[in-house]
Amino acid sequence: MTRRRSPSNPPLSATVRGSAPSRRDVLVLSTAAAAAAMVLPSRSAFAQELANDRHGMSAFGDLNYPADFPHFAYVNPNAPKGGVFSEWVTSRTYNGSFLTFNSLNAFILKGEGALGMDYTFASLMARSGDEPDAMYGFAARSVSIADNGLTYRFTLRDGTKFHDGTPLTAHDVAWSMNTLKEKGHPIISQQLRDFVGAEAADDRTVVARFAEKRARDVPLFVAGLPIFSRAYYAKQPFDQSTLDTPLGSGAYKVGRFEPGRFIEFDRVKDWWGADLPVARGTNNFDTIRYEYYRDRDVAFEGFTGKSYLFREEFTSRIWATRYDFPAMRDGRVKRDTIPDDTPSGAQGWFMNTRREKFKDRRLREAMIDAFDFEWTNKNVMYGAYDRTHSVFQNSPMMAKGKPDAAELALLEPFRGKVPDEVFGEPYLPPVTDATGQDRRWLRRANQLLIEAGFELKNGKRVTPNGEPIVIEFLLDEPGLQPHHFPYFKNLATIGIDATLRVVDPVQYRKRVDDFDFDITMQRFSFSSTPGDSLRTYFSSQAAAIKGSQNIAGIADPAIDAMIEHVVNAKTRNELTSACRVLDRVFRAGRYWVPQWSKASHWIAYWDIFGRPDRQPRYFRGIPDTWWAEPQKAKAIEQKSQ
Repeated sequence: MTRRRSPSNPPLSATVRGSAPSRRDVLVLSTAAAAAAMVLPSRSAFAQELANDRHGMSAFGDLNYPADFPHFAYVNPNAPKGGVFSEWVTSRTYNGSFLTFNSLNAFILKGEGALGMDYTFASLMARSGDEPDAMYGFAARSVSIADNGLTYRFTLRDGTKFHDGTPLTAHDVAWSMNTLKEKGHPIISQQLRDFVGAEAADDRTVVARFAEKRARDVPLFVAGLPIFSRAYYAKQPFDQSTLDTPLGSGAYKVGRFEPGRFIEFDRVKDWWGADLPVARGTNNFDTIRYEYYRDRDVAFEGFTGKSYLFREEFTSRIWATRYDFPAMRDGRVKRDTIPDDTPSGAQGWFMNTRREKFKDRRLREAMIDAFDFEWTNKNVMYGAYDRTHSVFQNSPMMAKGKPDAAELALLEPFRGKVPDEVFGEPYLPPVTDATGQDRRWLRRANQLLIEAGFELKNGKRVTPNGEPIVIEFLLDEPGLQPHHFPYFKNLATIGIDATLRVVDPVQYRKRVDDFDFDITMQRFSFSSTPGDSLRTYFSSQAAAIKGSQNIAGIADPAIDAMIEHVVNAKTRNELTSACRVLDRVFRAGRYWVPQWSKASHWIAYWDIFGRPDRQPRYFRGIPDTWWAEPQKAKAIEQKSQ
């Protein structure tokens, strides 16, 4: 999941709705071809091929919870059901937008999908919020894994069904997997390239097969895919943008909605999965509602007027100056800062290196030198943020100091092929004097441009071909303008003309998917066990795939090799070393102007909720683990009269 890009964008928690990655080429099978190409082994063959059934799975096989665990430790298993939870949209998945929606199909490239559609679908397994990547049985009661790790057999629970009462079978599961591989959003299909295909052995058994040397996390991704009704989509194409309510099997189904304004999800009162260990103490609200706003100031006013009930704050100006409204002063609204122990990830201005003017690394470094983070943090963001250096910020995977022996072993084959700095201290962006125009760094930026052949003519910087350097920054909302204009002033000082183009969300999504931009802001974060998702952000292959997350156009053999080391790591130590090397090479490439992060969430809410004593380490846990308290709501109403 991508969290809202904003002046005050806190770290993105690991989440089951997270963005998916891109994959190496494997045998691509359509749904029909998959069924024809795979011969089902007998049950005795399965018994010889596969290990014993397991109640869960993880990247390295470690599980915190035993087979008979009653519920996750971070939930209240006795949480009451009822009430409404509502918030403004601060995240998106796949084809989603922060600002609007026009489709209830959130798993394809077309359209702008509504947030929350994943609530309506079950998956084979569900993630634990207090483990880096562990998953436990959801629609599947167990999984058997072949010794070579290339065949997974999931056994479905009895009683799984869709919202219309029809059974959810292994045929639906296999159809969903194969269809998402063939027709899903590019982020999904890239992630599934090492997934060869699936078939139903019988109504309760689905077999998923993977390519040799498949990425470590691909089976986890497959186990978390939404399960669709094969019969429902026999009557309409899967890959269409539509406002027809799909047939789901999850804890919620689509309720009322108005495209571009709001969408509600209603809890299924007789849901088959309500008492499962992975669901107990969650899904407590009768209704979950998402409100769409195109202006963050208007969104804040909506919160003060109780148009919605929960708000994660992403604007430091608002957090510092505007939480003094009457409901806040009299205690009807509470606010809190909760820790975020997950990797803070990367937020910055990413330069589109597909464009000729950005191909020179020295120009990209000059762009970094021209940004005065210290001034921006102090004067625009109330000193609330730390400078981001790494794509693995706030995690052990972030490169620090000189490479250790394990890192050097990975780097050595690329000596002479990557900048020499990769073998020393990792690159850090400049620390300025916070004046807004630190002459030291502007002089250095100017010198870099001269060395690269970008001369000044009549005060304007020109390329070696004599063309003026004009750079357009692309945004889909106006709230970030205060962060851009001081930066533009510094760019003008070194002769670069910068302009800001704010477009509507649909046009923005189209231009970014088509790589039709100079520079745009991106915010992403990886789980504590990154794997195949790295491909869609950094691989050479993803650089050429429209709709991928590699918006900078990174195509570096050393980075490609490090991704392979990450996804094939056999231990967490190996994974950490490979991530640190990837981080070193990425930072040496100067692909972005790094911005800011902080290891916490700012939250505010009308005081009508209950919540568990502890927060899951790897999820925000909201609204999943919270519940409504009618007595608090009654007290709020009395105070409001």
